[in-house]
Amino acid sequence: MPGQVHKHHRIARVLADEIRAGVHTDGSRLPGEHALTERFGVSRTTLRQALQALGEEGLIATHAGIGSFVTFDGTPMDNRLGWTRSLAEQGTELTTETLRFEEVTDQELAARLALASPAFVALDRVRRLPGGSGVSLERSRVPATGDLAGLPARGLDGGSLSRALIAAGRVTDSGEGVVSVRGLTAAEAEVLHRSAGESFLRLDQVYRAADGSVVEQVTSLLDPAHFELHVRSGQGGRS
Repeated sequence: MPGQVHKHHRIARVLADEIRAGVHTDGSRLPGEHALTERFGVSRTTLRQALQALGEEGLIATHAGIGSFVTFDGTPMDNRLGWTRSLAEQGTELTTETLRFEEVTDQELAARLALASPAFVALDRVRRLPGGSGVSLERSRVPATGDLAGLPARGLDGGSLSRALIAAGRVTDSGEGVVSVRGLTAAEAEVLHRSAGESFLRLDQVYRAADGSVVEQVTSLLDPAHFELHVRSGQGGRS
């Protein structure tokens, strides 16, 4: 693991220097993954760690050929940065409140995801408008394995779970999700300062690494007055 982390930071630094020097001008595409893995002599996973690190710095954007993304008041939420940082960079007035950040045991979720261990890092957050009304409730569950075990005790760097996953070598390769509309339960309404039964979008997503292992499971409740889910298809790539 230490060697891989060192490699992806080295690759990210080289590409970042090239981007800033104008070798890869704004709006142009980086070489494809195959070309970059050949150039640096690394695995696809290590390269993707480097590309996600560049995304964290805002130097590249990743566009899937077929996929989906969420917008808040019409502005795309950037999953490369995590929603907290993405909202901050948009200059929105939303505040983020952490409701829970601890290690938990969830046998039911482990069975549903076909995981051997029921240990998870649980991170629950609510986003609020200036008046205190909640517009989203997100529950993230990350398998508490490897470097991620004990994460709540160490804390998050800049409040970013995405950054912690990258540092632990947990790079998302694919994702799947289900979206539905449902009424808020009494407990959810209390947390969000909304009315029980009020209709919210529910987005259940599972993110996986290139080897198929689970990186993160997220359940989000989103106010449809502010959030939209967009689906796209066609050719895509990194720019």
